[in-house]
Amino acid sequence: MAKLYFYYAAMNAGKSTTLLQADFNYRERGMETMLWTAALDDRAGAGRIASRLDIGADAHAFDAATDLFAEAGAEQTRRPLHCVLVDEAQFLTEAQVLQLCRLADELDLPVLCYGLRTDFQGRLFPGSAALLALADALVELKAVCECGRKATMNLRVDAEGRAVAEGRQTEIGGNDRYVAMCRRHFFARLRAAEEAQSSSSSSSSTRSAP
Repeated sequence: MAKLYFYYAAMNAGKSTTLLQADFNYRERGMETMLWTAALDDRAGAGRIASRLDIGADAHAFDAATDLFAEAGAEQTRRPLHCVLVDEAQFLTEAQVLQLCRLADELDLPVLCYGLRTDFQGRLFPGSAALLALADALVELKAVCECGRKATMNLRVDAEGRAVAEGRQTEIGGNDRYVAMCRRHFFARLRAAEEAQSSSSSSSSTRSAP
């Protein structure tokens, strides 16, 4: 029986590298794979998965309207698929995670998803929440905080390296925008950013008072 896997981690844990290695392992044995990545993350070029180790592979690009079950089913009529691999899985919708469940359950296709668990405020992405609830197997990949502990959180920073506490959930970026941190230092940096923002607002109000 095929399974749905969710490999999750903070930034810079090698998720894309692990996906590409899994893809290579299948293809080395003469098996066919289908790769997917989020259309909104085009840093490596549209429809391309790339890792920090400077390796990559072309992939299909999904957005919120993509029916992954239908697309993989159609692909399987053209060639015998043995595995579906999804990068940037945090950007999946709940409906798409259910479609991936159907690929495993009805078409007997193993599905390997790789993505972030939480956003820059420590909140679950919708796709990650659905995968945590529905995946057959959950595998945590390890990233390292600047203190040497395991990094589980993703701190968003500005151009000066200061923590960002507010904003849209999705903002594409790499090492220039995100830092993997342990929970302790993640919340310490967030509190410092919030206190600095509060202090700045108070100073502005004082200066503008008549």
